[in-house]
Amino acid sequence: MSTQQSAPSTEEITQRVRAIWTDILGPGSDRPGATFFDLNGQSIAAVQIAAAVEEQLGIPLDIGDLFEDPDVETLTNVVLAKSGDAAG
Repeated sequence: MSTQQSAPSTEEITQRVRAIWTDILGPGSDRPGATFFDLNGQSIAAVQIAAAVEEQLGIPLDIGDLFEDPDVETLTNVVLAKSGDAAG
C-alpha cells in the first residue's frame, strides 16, 4: 500500500483538532478545561467533529470518544493516539 500524503505532524494534528473543536462547538469553546458537554455538545456535533477529523486528518474517530466528555486537550490526545495506531 502506498501513501500519497505524509502523515500529519503532532503539531498539525493539535492545531486542526483545536480548530475543528472551536468551529463546531462555537463561542466559549476555547475556555480551558471546558468539556464537550459543558459546551452543550450533542450527537450532531459529535458526528461533525468525527467526520471533520477523518476528512481533514485521515484519522478515524469514534463518536463514542466524544461521549466520554473530553475537553479539547483530551480529545487531541485521543486523536494523536489514533494517529499512532494508524501509522503502525
